[in-house]
Order: sequence, then structure tokens, then C-alpha cells
Amino acid sequence: MAKKQIILGIDPGTQVTGYGIILSHGQKAELIISGAIFMSKYDDHYDRLSCIYDRVLDLVNQYEPDCLAIEAPFYSKNVQSMLKLGRAQGAAMAAALTRKLPIFEYAPKSIKQAITGNGNASKEQVASMLTHILKSDNIPDQLDATDGLAAAICHHFKVGSGIKVTGNSKKNSWADFVKNNPDKLSK
Repeated sequence: MAKKQIILGIDPGTQVTGYGIILSHGQKAELIISGAIFMSKYDDHYDRLSCIYDRVLDLVNQYEPDCLAIEAPFYSKNVQSMLKLGRAQGAAMAAALTRKLPIFEYAPKSIKQAITGNGNASKEQVASMLTHILKSDNIPDQLDATDGLAAAICHHFKVGSGIKVTGNSKKNSWADFVKNNPDKLSK
């Protein structure tokens, strides 16, 4: 019998940090909550990091997740933007580590690949697929929130359902998915 686990997914950002929490049980995933942390009222970057830390810690304390799945910073030509994004990720990770949660990082393309089958999918395509995966009309409209939720679902696929999610989305296709997961296909 598959173990139930609560997965907190985070899409870190210094303006908006998205989150999603799911209950994973075998091949099933249920939406618990999804939303976004808005930080536009803070001018100071350190106040924003504090806000991320505090709100993620609130989520951890309230929903008691078993792990954190977080989107890893992606390479950017703008070093300052990448540094700020890494700090936002670090603030969320520190909140999870305060409660000794295991942390799993996924590249943005790996998350998109897991959700849509296309590592270059748009945020809108990811949001649309989440509605089908979770069989829910309660998926938020805020795309940062759905990105956080997508990180949780990606982790669910990787460990909860037995579906193999690999990190190199350039080489992955639906044909590769079928080849790697023959037991997940209906006949």
C-alpha cells in the first residue's frame, strides 16, 4: 500500500512566490491549497526575503508537509536577477529546514516536462494540465501559484506514483515517457 504524503511545492520569486500543497497517495494527488505570496508592498529586498521565510514557515506549521519540492533557479544572463532568485529560494528552503523537511529541487524544464510532456511549455499550458491532472476546477488563476503547484505534482510523479521524471527535458519526449513508464499506460 502506497504511503500518503503531503508535498509542499514552491516557485520562488522576489516579487511573487507561488506555492501549492497536495496530498499524494500512490498514483493519486489531491489539491489541498495553492496560492501566492505577494511582496510588492516591500521596497527592501531583505524584507521580501523575511516575508517569504515567514509565510513558508506558516504553511509548513499549518499543513505539516512531509517534504518540500522547489523550483531551482535557472541560468540567466542577468547575474543580479539570478542572485535575488537564489536568495528567495534560500529563504523558502530555510523555512523548510527549520522543521527538518527533506528538500527536492527540480529544474523549471523538468517540472514542465513532468506536467505537460514538453520542457518548453508555457505557464498557461502547465496551469491547464494541472486542471486535468488534479481533476479540479479549483486551480488558481495566478500563474506563480500554479508553478508552485506544478513543483509539488512533479515530485509526486517522481516518488509518489512511480512515474520516471528525468532532468534533461531536451532529450525527453512522449515516446521516451512511454518507453520509460510502460506500466503507467492504460491498454
